[in-house]
Amino acid sequence: MKTKKKMLWIIVVLAVGGYLFPVVQNRLAFARSSPVARETAPDFFLKALAGKNVHLSDFKGKVVLVNFFASWCPPCKMEIPGFEKMYTSYKGRGFAVIGIALDDVSPSFIREMGITYPVVAASDNVISDYGNVSSIPVSFLVGKDGRIIKKIMGMYFETSMKNDVEKALKGKN
Repeated sequence: MKTKKKMLWIIVVLAVGGYLFPVVQNRLAFARSSPVARETAPDFFLKALAGKNVHLSDFKGKVVLVNFFASWCPPCKMEIPGFEKMYTSYKGRGFAVIGIALDDVSPSFIREMGITYPVVAASDNVISDYGNVSSIPVSFLVGKDGRIIKKIMGMYFETSMKNDVEKALKGKN
């Protein structure tokens, strides 16, 4: 009986390990891929869905959250309200958010989600410059000096973001 339990335990551990290995491997590869923290964030010039062009360098001197997302992505849609809340709360203190859509985002999606920060259409260059973004959501917190403070693969939870943004606004990053 003990042998069967041990065997079952080993099978469970191997199954969980087999599942988690690629996840951990992807996260490590993402963390090591360029651009890395402390590097200057790659500049971009992209067309906003509202028609105005957005240049990352226009935000120099501000803390900027650059978020890659798609309208069909459930985790992306889950984090947008937190981004919007942070944007409206901190934009007067020098914080900005730029959403980079990997799909064709409709104006109705922007309205439904209540997004007031700029949303731009991704280009092949910006996807490549930011580490060949393929799994989403992916976010980059960029400091006032234009350097990447933090890279986030997966959801950027509001409590973590708030702490990171407050530190960055105080220059403690």
